[in-house]
Amino acid sequence: MNRSFTKFGGHFLLAIFFVLCLGVKSQLSTSFYSKTCPNVLQIVRREVQKAIKVEMRMAASLIRLHFHDCFVNGCDASVLLDGSDSEKFAAPNRNSARGFEVIDAIKTAVEGQCSGVVSCADILTIAARDSVLLSGGPTWKVLLGRRDGLVANQTGANALPSPFEGLNILTAKFAAVGLNITDLVSLSGGAHTIGLAKCAFFSNRLSNFSGTGAPDATMDTSLVSELQSLCANGDGNNTAPLDRNSIDLFDNHYFQNLINNKGLLSSDQILYSSDEAESTTKSLVESYSSNSNLFFANFVNSMIKMGNISPLTGTNGEIRKNCRAVNSLTEI
Repeated sequence: MNRSFTKFGGHFLLAIFFVLCLGVKSQLSTSFYSKTCPNVLQIVRREVQKAIKVEMRMAASLIRLHFHDCFVNGCDASVLLDGSDSEKFAAPNRNSARGFEVIDAIKTAVEGQCSGVVSCADILTIAARDSVLLSGGPTWKVLLGRRDGLVANQTGANALPSPFEGLNILTAKFAAVGLNITDLVSLSGGAHTIGLAKCAFFSNRLSNFSGTGAPDATMDTSLVSELQSLCANGDGNNTAPLDRNSIDLFDNHYFQNLINNKGLLSSDQILYSSDEAESTTKSLVESYSSNSNLFFANFVNSMIKMGNISPLTGTNGEIRKNCRAVNSLTEI
């Protein structure tokens, strides 16, 4: 009898767990604002279009903001908060993360239509989707209903996936937030098929790489020479395109670069050239390099998964009036 009760109790608790998980996901819906702010998607699209028209690079910046938000505390817009303990001052974001003023402009426009209704976390998620689409990539229906977090997590932001880390560490960091090898490769490709990177993030590959006394052997020699000239003055702020010969177009060219040893960041090239890649990521790189439809489909799935990382829903968190600060007591 005790054994049967234990078995029944275990199954009951497992059932409760799945119900709770489904409950959280069910609170996110593509039609969440259909009655409370029916024009939110059009408002966000218009503002993102305006920003990209001014600077095409902004599309990559908005996608990256969404990544850096979801990997820390879940998708709760904590990356947007100002303050001395802000995630903006974490090493991966300091003088690097961009697009905050675009999110401010979107929030202002949305508030003008439906005040206190749409979260900054949802605005950031929609803006990332629109940035992909407006750069020539795929589109998808965004699940909405996230609420905004009340605290930043600078320590967590300091532990974001780094361009200097090995494949095993990157895989572990993705797994820690529920993302797998396919997500790692497709999201890396999506984040780095457009945009620029500063010399500070790849100059370590250009000389005495890992103490070898020579450049990274997995980087094309002509690319090494070109980048050495670009970064020669020691100014880590000079930039190079993440996806050579396809700078502003969201496509699968990034993966073709990796096969040709022309990945800019070490964390990109290791997806194809590292020993660990042989049994994990290399085959995906090869598949995506020749099949853009497969890459697009997997990328969309991975973006939806990432957007579902620990969302605040229901009465958790708040709907910020200003994306840079939590609401005052009088506004709650």
